[in-house]
Amino acid sequence: MFNLKHSSTWLIPLLYGIAALALGLTLPRLETRLWPDLVSPMSFSADMTIYSAIASGMIALTGIVFSLVFVMVQFSATAYSPRLVLWIARNPVMSHALGVFVSTFLYAVSALAGVDRNGSGRVPIVSVFIVVALLVASVGMFVALIQQIRGLQISRMLAFTGDQGRAVIGALYPPLGTEPPAGAAREFRDGLPAQIVVHRGRPRSIQAIDTEGLVRLAEKSGGVIEVMVAVGDTVTELQTLLRVWGARTVIDERTMKRQIEMGEERTFEQDPKYVIRLLVDIAIRALSPAVNDPTTAVQALDQIEDLLMRLGLRRLDVGAFCGGDGQLRLVVPFPTWDDFLLLAFDEIRYYGATSVQVMRRMAALVSDLISVLPPERHAALRHLQVRLEATIARSFLDAEEKVQAAVEDRQGLGVPRR
Repeated sequence: MFNLKHSSTWLIPLLYGIAALALGLTLPRLETRLWPDLVSPMSFSADMTIYSAIASGMIALTGIVFSLVFVMVQFSATAYSPRLVLWIARNPVMSHALGVFVSTFLYAVSALAGVDRNGSGRVPIVSVFIVVALLVASVGMFVALIQQIRGLQISRMLAFTGDQGRAVIGALYPPLGTEPPAGAAREFRDGLPAQIVVHRGRPRSIQAIDTEGLVRLAEKSGGVIEVMVAVGDTVTELQTLLRVWGARTVIDERTMKRQIEMGEERTFEQDPKYVIRLLVDIAIRALSPAVNDPTTAVQALDQIEDLLMRLGLRRLDVGAFCGGDGQLRLVVPFPTWDDFLLLAFDEIRYYGATSVQVMRRMAALVSDLISVLPPERHAALRHLQVRLEATIARSFLDAEEKVQAAVEDRQGLGVPRR
């Protein structure tokens, strides 16, 4: 399926280039015909030099700038996580900067055809203004691009990733204490499913599910649609996507499939676990012996704590959707509180087991969650505390080191709680 949002990396520069080429080929001719007296006050040779210098300079600048950008992006992918390359590359500033650079070059080259038309020795002045304006815009986009490259710093990348998680948590989960729909607890599996929809084709990642669309389809059929895959799953040939229970009429299979957005990779849209996955990837990569940077892992834990705090204050059992009649119409699997904790802590706890800094930060993190979150979240957090204590006891042989590693410290090695 063609997705404009995902194709903007190449589509935006292409549109810029087409527009610049069309404008450069038509505007000088229109100026000559409509406003023959509006000509550049500069000499013919000076205008030719300006056009030529801008055209040759822009193509060289474009090659140099974007070669450096791609090197920086690849370095960041190696240092942080390869899954972040996609989101860096899709930054709209990069697409628009490339578009402006290309359009400046193409306009300057194509507008040269309007210089000295019919041997007049005259240059239309509006075309000169436009090529100079494009040059100024290119300088502005170059400055903006440099600013974006600054965003590849680890603290900015962690903040960017955390922001995606905060946005999806706020959109996906209602506040804790809100009641689920009245019909959500109804048992809907009775006998055999009326329909089973399977995936056909190469492996694809589930990026989003249109719950409203599926609810409408279920209402029309009088049944319940059960989604058998979660957002973030990778589906393979003949894997079950949907099951329909108790429907009076058959639902078109292609219409149901269109309500599930699939692509080459996971996205942030409905997947808070993907955000935590990226933060954990950054943390464990920093903890590898080749990098040995526990401070980056501590910074990642800062973002993870904020996301878990928000999740802990939200109602996570949001997988049941009712129709306008109050009847259960759709069931979608969503991660539980235990699932989030397992993803957020286990790998970091394993790879950072010998780091005093990481153990102290994790101890403070779990303690803070217990002190703020409601009692129904405490059981899993208490269990995590026990696992953390066992990891410290196993990883540090010296008694004094065990005591030091078990101290709660939000900086890891900063101001401990006594």
